[in-house]
Amino acid sequence: MNNRKKTIQYAFQKSIPIMTGYIVLGMGFGILLQKQGYGLLWAFLMSLCIYAGSMQYVTIDLLGSGASLVATAIMTLMVNIRHVFYGITMLTKYQKAGRKKPYLIFALTDETFSVVCDVDLPEGVEENEYYFWISLMDQFYWVLGSLLGSIIGSTLPFNSAGVEFSMTALFVVIFVEQWEKTKQHFPALCGVLLSLLSLLLFGADDFLIPAMIGITIALLIGKKWMEKGETKA
Repeated sequence: MNNRKKTIQYAFQKSIPIMTGYIVLGMGFGILLQKQGYGLLWAFLMSLCIYAGSMQYVTIDLLGSGASLVATAIMTLMVNIRHVFYGITMLTKYQKAGRKKPYLIFALTDETFSVVCDVDLPEGVEENEYYFWISLMDQFYWVLGSLLGSIIGSTLPFNSAGVEFSMTALFVVIFVEQWEKTKQHFPALCGVLLSLLSLLLFGADDFLIPAMIGITIALLIGKKWMEKGETKA
C-alpha cells in the first residue's frame, strides 16, 4: 500500500509540467469547439475517446467544413502517424503491463511519452503502476481543461481570435526541446524542409497530407543511416 501511495505521489509530481500545459491547451480546444456550436458533452466525449490534442484541434475545422469520412480518416492517419514511431519504443516497457496495456497504448501522447520513455524510478515506485497513473493523470488534465474551456466559451463573452495558435506554440516548444536534447537533427530538418516544399507546391489548404507522406517516406529511407550515426556517437 505504501509503495502504491509513493508511486501515485511520484507520478503526480512528474505530471505537474504536463498539467499546466494540458489544462490551458484543453481550454483552448473547449472554447473553439463551443464557438463552432458543439457544447460541453461534445468536449467531454472527444477528449475522453479521441484524446489527441492536435487532431482534436483539426477536428474542429473538419466539423465546421463538413469534411467527408475519407478525408477525415486520411487526415487523422497523417497527423497521428508519428505515434507509430515512438510507440514502437514503448513495446518493451509496456510488455508486462497486463490489463493496463490497452489503456497505456491509447493514452500515449507526445508529452506522456516524454515523461515515461526515459526515467530512473526511485526505490518503491512500481514501474507499470507509474506508467498507468501518469497516463491517467495526463488525460484527466486534458479532459478537465476541455470542460473548463467549453464552460467559459458558453458563459463568458470571449474573443477566441488567436486561441487556435496554442497548439502551434506547443509543437514549436516540443521541436526546440527535442532539437536541444539530441545531436541527430535529420528528422527535424526533414520535417521543416518537406513541409515548406509541400506548402510551396500545394498551398496552405492542401499541404499537410503531402508533407506528412513525404516526411514518413524520408524517415523510413533514412532510418538505417540515422541508426548508424547513433551507433558511432
